[in-house]
Amino acid sequence: MDESKRAFIADALQGIVEKVRNGVPSQKIGLMAAGSELGQEELLRGGLLAQAEYPQLRVVAIGPRTPGFDELEWIETLDLEANITAAAQKAVEEGTVAGVVAMHFPFPIGVTTIGRVMTPGYGRPMFIASCTGSSAAERSEALLRNAVYGIATAKACGIAKPKVAFLNIDRGGSALRALSRLQENGYTVNLGTSKRGDGGSLLRGNDLVAGAVDVLVCDTLTGNVLVKLFSSFTTGGQYESIGWGYGPSVGENWTHVVSIISRASGAPVIANALALTAKAVAGQLSGKVAAELRAAKAAGFDAVLEELNPKVVAAESITKPQAVPVDAEIAGVDVLDMENAMHTLWREGLYAETAMGCTGPVVRVQTAVKDKAMDILKRAGFI
Repeated sequence: MDESKRAFIADALQGIVEKVRNGVPSQKIGLMAAGSELGQEELLRGGLLAQAEYPQLRVVAIGPRTPGFDELEWIETLDLEANITAAAQKAVEEGTVAGVVAMHFPFPIGVTTIGRVMTPGYGRPMFIASCTGSSAAERSEALLRNAVYGIATAKACGIAKPKVAFLNIDRGGSALRALSRLQENGYTVNLGTSKRGDGGSLLRGNDLVAGAVDVLVCDTLTGNVLVKLFSSFTTGGQYESIGWGYGPSVGENWTHVVSIISRASGAPVIANALALTAKAVAGQLSGKVAAELRAAKAAGFDAVLEELNPKVVAAESITKPQAVPVDAEIAGVDVLDMENAMHTLWREGLYAETAMGCTGPVVRVQTAVKDKAMDILKRAGFI
């Protein structure tokens, strides 16, 4: 019997033993075991903690072997980040591990991660879509994709009908309108709302603290900041002690589950990240993403992406109408589109001004022409 057959039989027998012992097959998740600002032992303690709390989970440490952590399986490498990253990439691509928790991974454009935090107001977990990588090069497309990917991740992790809403940031309003159009076309989405008096699915800082929704959609840089803030606000920022890290990787036609932690992530977060990765694998995350994209595309996803950004209005070709007192506000225009929206109204002979209200940008017009102005902006795709 050759060596490959021996290895195959050994793995099969180990799987049977684990299933009898725990009631489910063991799940091997890799852990990049070097590079932490808190030291290698902090990473490995996170691995041991995960195995102790989740008996079906087997952690495979990837890096230079450290004495005292023989309870973990090992893929040994030199103590060089390039070697460890390459070994982690090889392990997940070859299926040696079902997923990997890493501090760095070379994601292509189109792949992002969906993090998870514990919100302090009511002790509710909340997914942050997204936190690292980039689901698209263009901001509006990235936000819409982040919404779809966040919903898929929540479903893979056991939330059947996740409530989703957008953070009130640049392009958040236009991405929300795009998602609402998909909903009108038959895409099933459960829009959550703000806990503030005026409600709506554009959330403020208060809603983040309260954990108003299951999935918060934002751009990746904002999401990264939010995860850092929620994870380390009790420790002064040097040690991330709460939450699940920066989450598993998702993207169109992306099949690997690679979760990201930071160099400041402590053992509790590392353990949670390993468990979340195993849960995402068991929940068939890549399949959930593919299914969610199919449903969105059946509702016109590609067409909505093409129309997401209103056409730029050439200001030099427009005559500014005579100024008149403006006493009505039109909300919902993205901050990056304010000038274009104003010029669109000017082109139709309506005087308008731009301003920033307490809930975001507004276009100011006369009350007498507000309805007409809103109709123009709706047809132009600004609101």
